[in-house]
Amino acid sequence: MEQEIEQLRARVRELEARCAEQQARPKIAQMSAEVKDSNPYSRLMALQRMKIVKNYEDIRKHTVAVVGVGGVGSVTAEMLTRCGIGKLILFDYDKVEMANMNRLFFQPHQAGLSKVEAAKNTLSFINPDVEIEAYSMDITTVSNYDTFKEVLSTHGLDGGKVSLVLGCVDNFGARMSINLACLELRQDWIESGVSENAVSGHVQFVSPGQTACFACAPPLVVATEVDERTLKREGVCAASLPTTMGVTAGLLVQNALKYLLKFGEVSPFLGYNALVDFFPRYPMKPNPTCDQSICRKCQEEYQARKALEPQVEEKKDELEPIVHEDTFGICIVDESAPTEDSTAVAPGLRHEYESAQHVVKAEDFVPTVTESLDDLLNALKGM
Repeated sequence: MEQEIEQLRARVRELEARCAEQQARPKIAQMSAEVKDSNPYSRLMALQRMKIVKNYEDIRKHTVAVVGVGGVGSVTAEMLTRCGIGKLILFDYDKVEMANMNRLFFQPHQAGLSKVEAAKNTLSFINPDVEIEAYSMDITTVSNYDTFKEVLSTHGLDGGKVSLVLGCVDNFGARMSINLACLELRQDWIESGVSENAVSGHVQFVSPGQTACFACAPPLVVATEVDERTLKREGVCAASLPTTMGVTAGLLVQNALKYLLKFGEVSPFLGYNALVDFFPRYPMKPNPTCDQSICRKCQEEYQARKALEPQVEEKKDELEPIVHEDTFGICIVDESAPTEDSTAVAPGLRHEYESAQHVVKAEDFVPTVTESLDDLLNALKGM
C-alpha cells in the first residue's frame, strides 16, 4: 500500500513538472536592451548603458558549476538563472525535505524529490534559455570524484572547462573534494558557508597558486584534528535563517558576476556578521607549507608565470588643471610673481618725497619709559 502511494506521488510530481514545462515562456535567441514589459533582460542589459559592464550578453558564454543545492546553493542557482547564465551544472546527493521549508527556493510539493531535479524543474521554468545539467551524487566518493572532475573539465559550453565553480556545501569533506579537483584542474572557484548558529557567513575566492586554497587555512575543527562527524549529535541540528543564507548567496553571486563579466573587484575573502552588520574583507595569501602538495606546486607555477611578466611601472595620476568656461568676471592674480613698480616716473622727474623703503610694523614701536612707576602713580593722583 505504501509503495503504491509513493508511486502515485512520483506520478503527480512528474505531471506537475510537465505542466510547468508547457507553461514556460518561449526561448529568447538574443538578449535585447529594448525597454518593454515582456523583455526579461531589459534591466540586466541596462548595465551596459550605465557603463557598469562592457557587454552583458557575454554571460551567455559562461558555464558555472554549483556544488551543493541547499540553503545557499539553491538561491545561488536561482540568481544565476535569472541573470541569464549560459549553462548551469548542479551537484547534490540529498533530497528535498519538509525541514528545508524554512529556507528559500524549495516548495512543499517538492518534498521527496532529489534537490538537483527539483531545482532543474523550477529553474527551467524561470528561464528556459539557461542550459541546466543535474547530477545527484556524493562527490566525496572515489568513483563520483572522478566523474565530478571530468564534468568540470569537459562540460563547458565550448567543450572545455567550466568558467567558475561555486562551492555551497556544508561539510569539510565536500569542500576538500572541491578544493582538490580545482587544484588539479587549475580551476578558479569561490567557496561559501554559513555558521551553525546562522548569524554569520562568508565567501572566499580561490585561484590555485595565487590565493590560499581551502587547505591553506583550514577551519578550527580540522586544525585541531577534531573529527567533524563527532560534533553532530542525535536530535540536534544546526540553526538556519533564510536571511543569512540569502545575504551569503547574494555576496557569492555578486562576486561571480564580477569575475565572469570583468567589472569591479572580486573580494578575496568577505565575511558577514549578522549580529552587528559587519562585513570584514581581507586578502588570503597561499601557505608555502600547505599540506596539499598540489597547492605548493600551483604556487611555484604562479610565481614562474609572474616572473615572466614584463615589469610595468605604475603611472602616477597627474591632476589636470580645472578650466572653467565662465569666469563670472573673477580675475585670479598669482601673488608669487614679481609685481611691477607702480611708483616709477618718467626720466628727468622725481618725487617730492621719497617713498619709505622700510615697511614699519607694529613691533617696531617700542615705548621708551623714563619715569618710574611711583612717579606715574603720583601724577595720576594729582590729576
